[in-house]
Amino acid sequence: MLYINCPHCGMRSQNEFSYGGDASVKRPLLNKEVSDQEWDDFVYNRKSLRGKHLELWHHISGCRQWIKVERDTSTHEIFRTFKADEEVV
Repeated sequence: MLYINCPHCGMRSQNEFSYGGDASVKRPLLNKEVSDQEWDDFVYNRKSLRGKHLELWHHISGCRQWIKVERDTSTHEIFRTFKADEEVV
C-alpha cells in the first residue's frame, strides 16, 4: 500500500485518494476550435511512462483537494507532493 503525504492533511493511505492521471498533460484551451486529432491526442493518445512522473491525485476521503504527486511508476516510490496550484521545479 502507498502512503501519500497530502499537503493539506498530512500522511494518508492511498485508499483515501483517487488517481487523476498525468499532471503534465495540458487540456485544450476553452472556446478554441480544436481538430478531432488534437482532441483524440488529449483524451486517448498518451505514452505509458516508466520512471519518475508527475501525477494528479484527488483526496476523495479527506480534504477533497486535488494534489500533484511525484512518483516513480516502476517502484511506486513517492518523492514529493504539492498543492495542485504549486509550480513544480
